[in-house]
Amino acid sequence: MTAAIAPPDVAAPEARARPWLENGDRLSRAEFERRYRRMPEVRKAELVEGVVYLPSPARFQQHSAPHARLAGWLIAYEAATPGVRVGDNATVRLDLDNEPQPDLLLLRLPEAGGQTRLSADDYVEGPPELVVEIVASSRAYDLHQKKEAYRRNGVREYLAWIVEESRVAWWELREGAFVELVPDAAGCLQSRVFPGLCLDAAALLRGDLSAVFAALQRGLASLRGNPPSPTRPA
Repeated sequence: MTAAIAPPDVAAPEARARPWLENGDRLSRAEFERRYRRMPEVRKAELVEGVVYLPSPARFQQHSAPHARLAGWLIAYEAATPGVRVGDNATVRLDLDNEPQPDLLLLRLPEAGGQTRLSADDYVEGPPELVVEIVASSRAYDLHQKKEAYRRNGVREYLAWIVEESRVAWWELREGAFVELVPDAAGCLQSRVFPGLCLDAAALLRGDLSAVFAALQRGLASLRGNPPSPTRPA
């Protein structure tokens, strides 16, 4: 669900003259950025297929807590893996019609062979290797218009926690199409782009963070030549 952000004082002459971002506006990327910069009170706005989206304030159970858990999982991976960086709500310049602000992203640094770069004004330019979104349901634009923009621009993996459906879906870009990953024999989803990055989605959904981090550690240990635990935590 989205909601327009009203100016703080529409009666002020300068407010009336100032162009605002409104849900559903069709703007160029340059105009979108110009208006966004003039609205410091807005914490998140996205341009997807040339259309402005202003998400509603984030609820705790539906967004904030899932966001924090996935952020911790990715940061633990970054801490153990050279040449990668995690971003939280970073604006991404994908193309001239798309400037999303994904909940989380994981990218390879350019010197490690990554496909993004940081612009002179500190924006991510190009498709991150992994994008993560927390969405309420499969009806959300994140799984339709935005997913298509990610696919077309070459985002290599896309992970979505669909909260109301108690489901985590992870797609990999194969031959120009997103194909959903299936769990391995231990019940974990494994990245094909980031070695050792694995997610016990069932544990995540039931709130068992110890099992989530144990699965990640097993994935990282396998890269160091240490055999993973033969059994999955209960």
